Amino acid sequence: MTEESEIAPAPALPVDNRVLPTHDGNLPADEVERITNDLIGALKTVYDPEIPVDIYELGLIYKVDLDDDRNLAIDMTLTAPGCPVAGEMPGWVENAALSVEGIQGVTVSMVFDPPWDASRMSEEAQVALNWW
Repeated sequence: MTEESEIAPAPALPVDNRVLPTHDGNLPADEVERITNDLIGALKTVYDPEIPVDIYELGLIYKVDLDDDRNLAIDMTLTAPGCPVAGEMPGWVENAALSVEGIQGVTVSMVFDPPWDASRMSEEAQVALNWW
């Protein structure tokens, strides 16, 4: 027998959890889920010009933090430290993330530890690049 006052479960987070924002604050779970899904969509619009796969599927996004003021802190890497667009890509990621409704600010940090390798690519990226 269940009581009418039982609390409904929180909405399920996306199955693809490679970029779930870290959030320990007071934003409602459904808002965090919406931002996550919209952020993934936005990140999938950013491509390394030398590789025909978006940065999300390549596994270049390492970490995303979301605060209660709807600011994002994103750690990302490159496929190689000498990438010709190393100076431009963080700006592309920032602009894409700022396109997500409700996001107030974005800080993108370039990190190289751990170094990127092909194991970080999604199956979709591996198929697109014939790396299987």
